Amino acid sequence: MRYLVAGCGYVGTRLARRLLPLGPVVALTRSATSAATLAAQGLDTERWDLDAPDAAAPPSLSRPAVLFYLIPPPPTGLTDPRLTRALAALGVSPLRMVYVSTTGVYGDTGGGIVDEDTAPNPTTDRAQRRADAERQLRTWCAVRGVPWTILRVPGIYGPGRLPLDRLRRGDPVIRHAEAGYSSRIHADDLVEACVLAGTLPAAAGRVYNVTDGNTATMTEYFERVATLAGLPAPPLVSKAEAERVLSPGLMSFLSESRRIDSLRIRRELGFEPRYADLRLGILSSLG
Repeated sequence: MRYLVAGCGYVGTRLARRLLPLGPVVALTRSATSAATLAAQGLDTERWDLDAPDAAAPPSLSRPAVLFYLIPPPPTGLTDPRLTRALAALGVSPLRMVYVSTTGVYGDTGGGIVDEDTAPNPTTDRAQRRADAERQLRTWCAVRGVPWTILRVPGIYGPGRLPLDRLRRGDPVIRHAEAGYSSRIHADDLVEACVLAGTLPAAAGRVYNVTDGNTATMTEYFERVATLAGLPAPPLVSKAEAERVLSPGLMSFLSESRRIDSLRIRRELGFEPRYADLRLGILSSLG
């Protein structure tokens, strides 16, 4: 089996390395700097700049493979033209496509529980772009008979991806009474979920939420990181005050509240997160 990993950033690079024992892997990345870094890690690389409409498709797209797509949409708009160009560039139909999306497509449920049967209701432009990408993928695959899997992912943390700088600056968080529910997944656990989605027949045509199974507020998460990292707890402010002092982008995350049910991937694919205990996940990320 051949594997293509499109979008080799924080998670994609880990996924490409994880796939190496399973078969040939090509890491698709945009910049020459990133390609050189990946090559230094022993990965075959090809460049693919989806912001350049006239850019040539990489040679690997002309051969059958399982395609993991982790390229985010552009930062503006309500659609994902990058995915549109990617699908148009595929020389042959992939053996399977795995698209890494976001639980943000569910929108704000006021703390209500959502599972994969919950209808998407994106309330931010960022989530609208992801919902558009999901629709594009499913339509394209249906026309061509290509098996697909969509992974809806919440906040990703891991080594180098903890809010340590924010804690050191003393940035505030929303007080407990007003803080919304959120979910997380350790980067290494997300990689394992991707591998299951790309290799198990049962994953075809399915949507899966991928979380560590814990539901806590963002405030609780920041306080837990601070305690384990030996840093001062962040100051607590009202939601109204947070809107005055925090960036609009961060507030768009903090303003939504939902509890994610991720039992489906456990039942159907046997997914068992290594870091179901958030404390262990944070400690492993600090090491």
